[in-house]
Amino acid sequence: MSGSANMAKLKELLQRSENHSCADCGAPDPKWASANIGVFICVKCSGVHRSLGTHISKVLSVTLDKWSDSEVDSMIEVGGNSQANAIYEAFLPEGYQKPHPDSTQEVREKFIRSKYELQEFLKPSLRIVSHHPSDSGKHGGNASHSDGSKSQVGMIEFIGILNVKVIGGTNLAIRDMSSSDPYVVLTLGQQKAQTSVINGNLNPVWNEELKLCSSALWTSEAVFDHDMVSKDDLMGQAEIDLQTMINAAAAFGDPELLGDIQIGRWLKSEDNALVRDSAVVVSGGKVKQGVALKLQHTESGELELEMEWMPLV
Repeated sequence: MSGSANMAKLKELLQRSENHSCADCGAPDPKWASANIGVFICVKCSGVHRSLGTHISKVLSVTLDKWSDSEVDSMIEVGGNSQANAIYEAFLPEGYQKPHPDSTQEVREKFIRSKYELQEFLKPSLRIVSHHPSDSGKHGGNASHSDGSKSQVGMIEFIGILNVKVIGGTNLAIRDMSSSDPYVVLTLGQQKAQTSVINGNLNPVWNEELKLCSSALWTSEAVFDHDMVSKDDLMGQAEIDLQTMINAAAAFGDPELLGDIQIGRWLKSEDNALVRDSAVVVSGGKVKQGVALKLQHTESGELELEMEWMPLV
């Protein structure tokens, strides 16, 4: 699609009456947007959104920036400010005063962080802090449950089950004389799961499924070279933000009642390891997301995964 066609679709969405004011403070005629959240915002709120980081809010100008097809599609999928606020402000406390156009920066920042980063106004069962991956180890559990009920380890409440199919790797790094013996370790909170070792292969195919319970919104993947006589060597690692998939699943409800549709998208950016944009879809009554990752802290290598999310309700 051409750039002009992209902008025409975006401006058509902006012309809807619900999008004539900022999603966060109500200021008229917003000219900025969060492409991955799907809201139109004013210039003052856009500054706060930028401070959240692109893993939470990717800010673009409706009039100045070049938008990709996937970014425009992401906005259209959400449907505008009313649809987004129905999710992110679903449990706004009675009498809570949202910021107004003349609110101080402090008031504005407190609300926006509470709304999107801390997710305090979501459905209670989904109110989870979106911890940065470096903090994720402090907030995980050490047991896995697949019986369809909520479970707790200590004070940690699991919100869903994450099935990860490790499909394969491409052009992985050499750690032995001329090859490697790779395996993948998946970390979610304090939980870990591991694939089998494939000997002497830089383009391994696993097609193995790993299952973990989720109490966090980040997961980390690492590829290691198995060594019989010394410590296994790191062949690269990457992190996945689960927030897009979890929020999309919550917004659309029971996937078994839906047809096969796309319900969300995690956008590639300089701040993540995506090889390309990652779509969240409903397929066969299940919420799934395919992810291709460029491994970090290594000279080469990509990893392909397919995730499936099952909320505990």
